[in-house]
Amino acid sequence: MSTTETQRLPETKRRRLEPDERRGQILDCAIRMFGERPYAAVSTSDLAKEAGVARGLINHYFGTKRDLYLVVVRKMVKLPDDDRTELPAGSLRGRIEAMITWLLDNIEEHGRTWVVAVGAEGVGDDPEVQRILDEADEVAAERVLQLLGLAGSEQADELRAMTRAYGGLVKAAGREWIARGSLTRDQVHLLLSDAAMTLFSVTAAKVSGPAQ
Repeated sequence: MSTTETQRLPETKRRRLEPDERRGQILDCAIRMFGERPYAAVSTSDLAKEAGVARGLINHYFGTKRDLYLVVVRKMVKLPDDDRTELPAGSLRGRIEAMITWLLDNIEEHGRTWVVAVGAEGVGDDPEVQRILDEADEVAAERVLQLLGLAGSEQADELRAMTRAYGGLVKAAGREWIARGSLTRDQVHLLLSDAAMTLFSVTAAKVSGPAQ
């Protein structure tokens, strides 16, 4: 084998990732690192090293570190597509229990990075981060009302506002569970289920009639 052929051999064994795969590889690494370290302690050089790519690829696919962080936040707060969500027919309590299980599954999947993202930790008063969080709150509130069969209520605007407020409890309870370890998943499930039951049966009944 010639010297030239020997030099080329490693190149033929190296698997080249498609652009979407490479971008996903970098994003997965960023999700992990932003969950493990404060925002200021994560550099694009560290990200590149962890992802096993050249630093320029991070800039190529995502732009600045802040741009990459915004992508991470969007991914953390985006709920799965509707076709992944099915709640059982029947009582309101049964639907709420299933909804809470679904929510906690999503929180647990992302863990500490979800806590960081929803709390906008380490980025200060960033209006773009806040806009992403506000939009996610709107989408989540609408999804919850749809799942519980309340989206068509005559008082849907009030219910949507109360659901956004309930979302604050979800974030706080998730932080106690994931970041502080002061509550177990089962305790968080009970807290959120009981609160939702009160909200959507007792409180909602006062503005839109009793839920079925």
